Formats: sequence, structure tokens, C-alpha cells
Amino acid sequence: MTASVNTATTQVSATAPPADRALIVLEDGTVQTGRAYGARGTTVGEIVFNTGMTGYQETLTDPSYHRQIVVMTAPHIGNTGVNDEDPESGKIWVAGYVVRDAARRASSWRAQRTLDEELAAQGIVGISDVDTRALTRHLRELGVMRAGIFSGDALVRDGYPRTVEDLVAEVQAAPAMAGADLAREVSTDEAYVVEPFEGTTPDGAPVATVVAVDLGIKSMTPQRLAQRGVRVHVVPAASTIEDLEAYAPDGVFFSNGPGDPGAATHEVELLRAVLDRGTPFFGICFGNQILGRALGYGTYKLAYGHRGINQPVMDRRTGKVEVTAHNHGFAVDAPLDGESVAPHDGGRYGRVVVSHVGLNDQVVEGLECLDLPAFSVQYHPEAAAGPHDAAYLFDRFVELMASRRAAQGSEAADQNTKES
Repeated sequence: MTASVNTATTQVSATAPPADRALIVLEDGTVQTGRAYGARGTTVGEIVFNTGMTGYQETLTDPSYHRQIVVMTAPHIGNTGVNDEDPESGKIWVAGYVVRDAARRASSWRAQRTLDEELAAQGIVGISDVDTRALTRHLRELGVMRAGIFSGDALVRDGYPRTVEDLVAEVQAAPAMAGADLAREVSTDEAYVVEPFEGTTPDGAPVATVVAVDLGIKSMTPQRLAQRGVRVHVVPAASTIEDLEAYAPDGVFFSNGPGDPGAATHEVELLRAVLDRGTPFFGICFGNQILGRALGYGTYKLAYGHRGINQPVMDRRTGKVEVTAHNHGFAVDAPLDGESVAPHDGGRYGRVVVSHVGLNDQVVEGLECLDLPAFSVQYHPEAAAGPHDAAYLFDRFVELMASRRAAQGSEAADQNTKES
């Protein structure tokens, strides 16, 4: 492919001096010139856009954005700075950051650093002063693709400015997101526990024990469970069913995470082992896709995905429409209407319904097993930056575990009666 500058989406920043000049280059040859923001250098990845008006710090630290360059559609970014309370993980995970108008200073009483300083400190290459609206429209029309941000010494080779063709070739050499197995790259190395919040249970004992498989978990997720009196053991993505059973869990949770669910073979087999044991299961985002694959449904890549905190979803059980937080580029391919029998292994997992559906494009946003204690949603009910319309799903999980324990207790009592 011969690279070319797409003049319809190219904007030159006349105010940026040469030392601050940066380029964002798409694999189709589209180029915009802007100002370096954060670290200087080179970064490549899949370019996506986020429609959230707030919560940029949570976005940056979401492990699901691993290997992705994020374009913010909100025009003004960085005005509240950065603090040490809001991150969803221990580091910034985005591959690169694209904004239109970067705040010149932070103006929040909670701010401890500017966003520019934080990006630079963590080595995140970004760009500002570009037409993010044009970039977003381009990606909506053509679909997400690979891109690169180049600034500083990355714009020069052998003492001469690099050509657009050279930069495009570097972008095109970057790995695609399709087929990428990334969960283990972002997962915790060692298990850890999040105890129930003080005062959430009458006697101090947890109401349930959950094993959360970290596929790229956000810190708010185990906290939402802990707020409900649940003890949460967060374990690495490479864990085995024996590792999970060692905690004698009342339930198992699969988190959000990056990559292509079609490449997540280990996670699918692990979840099938959970389902075979009848352990209550709840999954979100990547966890929803893993449940879909475990049940035998396919997954597919969306043209430009859902990323933001303003996505309308209908809960078909109640008919309620929720405004929800999303970050996914893949979706489950399951029948939208009525019950279907899970295709895997001749239907051994029984009947399934699509419990939630996206109202913008009718994408599957939730699955519920009718013959197994398992359900999942494609979006983020923990939503640290909001909205909190879907927080009830954590209550539904706690109720599912409680009803399962009650049923098992009843079965044990009946067995004891028969034996006596």
C-alpha cells in the first residue's frame, strides 16, 4: 500500500514549535500534525475512541486498553489533573493518548499532578492539538485500525525527517488486535485478597467467598463485592480449576480484560470446568465473551467498538434501560430472541437467553443460563467514574450464591433424612 496524507482529516498545528511537533499516523495513510503531549518517542497500537466526558484517569488505568491508542472525543482533557485515589490499576495501560485541547493547568483540589506530567512519568506517548472529531468520524466510517504517534527523535532518521511512507510502514508492521491473547500480560502475578468492608455483615464473617480471575481486573470490581460483605480472592489468569477450588468458593468471577476472546483458550476451558461443577458464575466484559465461547457461541470484532460511559442497554428481565460504561471491541454472537440451547458438546449446558441488549446497535450485552447458575454482562457495572445504573448486578450475584447455598443445604438435609 502506498501511504498518502488524507487532507480531509489532516490538521497542522501552527503553534507547536519543532521541538514539540508530533504526528499521529494511521495505517491507511491518514496523518495529523499536533503537539507532543506526555512522553516523546514512538508508540503503536490499535486506535480507538472513547466518548466519555469524564473519568479520563479511570480510562487511562483500565487494563482493557492494553496495546490501544485512545482518542478522547471530549474536546477538553486534563482539567482535573491526576490523583492517587482514582486509578483502576497500578499503572497507565493505554499505548498512546490523543486529545484535542489539553488543559494548561490542573484546577481541582484533589489534583496532585498534571496529566501531562503523569503521562511523561509513565512513558506514555501522546499528542494534543489535533482534530479528534475528524479522527473519530474517520474511525466510525472505516473501523478501528492500527496507528502510531511519533514525536521527538522518532521523527528523524539518519539526520533527516522521516517520510510519511516510512511512518506508515512502521504502523503497518504492528500486530493486529484480532488473534491477540493478552490477558496474562495484564493479570496479577500473585493472588491477593480483598476483605469485606467493615460493618457490611452483622457478625463480621463474609456473606460469601468469591474467586475473581484477573483477566485485566479494575480495582473497583472487588471493592463493589466487598461493599456487599463478600471476601474476594483475586487470582492470576493462568490459574487452574484446582487453584480456584482451593479457596472453596461460593462463586467465581471473570473480569474484564484486553485482547481477542477467540484466542483465550485457557480461560474458556477454565470456565467450562467451573460450569461443570455448578459453581455460581458472574462475568463482565471479557468475562462475558469467555462465557459466550464456553457455551459454544462465537465472538466477532465490532467495527469500532463501544467505549465510554453513556451507552444505553436494556435489561430484558425488567425492561429497564440503563446508561452504562463500556470498553469492548468484540462481542458475542448469540440469538437475540427467545431461548437457545448452548451449542457446546451437544447442549450440555442447557438453555441460554440474551439478558441484556445494546439499544444503539442491538449487540449482545448480557447472557443468562437458565439451567446453570451463571450470567454475565458485556459492560462495566462497577463503573468507578459512573454511571451506577447497573450496580444491582453485584446484588444479583450475591443472591445467586445465597440461593445456591440454600439449595445445597436442602439437598444435604434430604440426603441425611433418607440415610437415617
